[in-house]
Amino acid sequence: MSRANAIDVKRLVERLRASRGFQHKTDIAGVVASLASRLPRGTDDLAQAVGVGDACAAIRDGDGYLLFAIEGMVTDFVAAMPWFAGYSSVMVNVSDIYAMGGRPLAVVDALWSDGIDSADQVLAGMAAASVAYRVPVVGGHTNTRSATSQLAVSIVGRAQALLSSFHARPGDRLLMAVDLRGRFEDPHPFWNASVGSPAERLRADLELLPSLAEDGLCDAAKDISMAGTLGTALMLLECSKVGARIDLDAIPRPDGVDFERWLSAFPSYGFLLSVREANVEQVVARFAARSLACAEIGIVDVSHEVVLHQRDESALLWDFRDGAFIGAGTVALARDLAS
Repeated sequence: MSRANAIDVKRLVERLRASRGFQHKTDIAGVVASLASRLPRGTDDLAQAVGVGDACAAIRDGDGYLLFAIEGMVTDFVAAMPWFAGYSSVMVNVSDIYAMGGRPLAVVDALWSDGIDSADQVLAGMAAASVAYRVPVVGGHTNTRSATSQLAVSIVGRAQALLSSFHARPGDRLLMAVDLRGRFEDPHPFWNASVGSPAERLRADLELLPSLAEDGLCDAAKDISMAGTLGTALMLLECSKVGARIDLDAIPRPDGVDFERWLSAFPSYGFLLSVREANVEQVVARFAARSLACAEIGIVDVSHEVVLHQRDESALLWDFRDGAFIGAGTVALARDLAS
């Protein structure tokens, strides 16, 4: 794992804020606000065991939680890489469940295509991921008479102890855990460390997440998404109404990969965890035992600001007091600041 070359941190912030991954996530705030405005209790009606903004909805069920999530694949991705889009539609849902300390039970899909031949590779990819992760596809909705291809997959899982984006605390260490044994699916931002890897290893690597939750070593996490490492950090920190100072040099990265591209990567196995300082050594050791990179990349604080730094240079990535990133926790933050 190499060290990042010196970069202009302020220019990096400008490019990140203008990136497609960030723009897609900031759209969430408008969607949530529109829906909440039509509900009797606003955003409170959208929350269950956790608020809106986590990787999954979590509903209390007996002595645990029932987890629900859904992922839609962007149209150009489905058109350009139908097999990998199908594979990813299952894989990212599985990651959502594990990111919240759960284990997946089953998925269903909604697929539109112009004929069955257009759907064939999408379905083949879904089947391959279903087998690799041992998560059955148990039904769905299909329209093979559509002018355009669209794909969404939903998942259900169960957790005994939750990992949540709403549980980060000031003083926590922000850890990044990622599988560096992969490659980019050019020209896309997808870091693929899943296809072709031993299925048993994939499943055992993911099992680390619920085991950390159940052993009381961590209660706050989020899987790294299309917003990349830093956009995902913003989502986690916003939900918890905290800030952080993130060291760019500390971010694990593969050798020979452009660092800025890596920051925006969507890895097949990548998680951010907010961990109490006393537990950091044990958490890092568990990932290292499975040859997964895991490093402390920042410290959570009370500032409501996310600051990036590299050596002597720093820049403000986001100030939640000035505006939402995805809107999760920001309404409550505004109430707190006004009171």
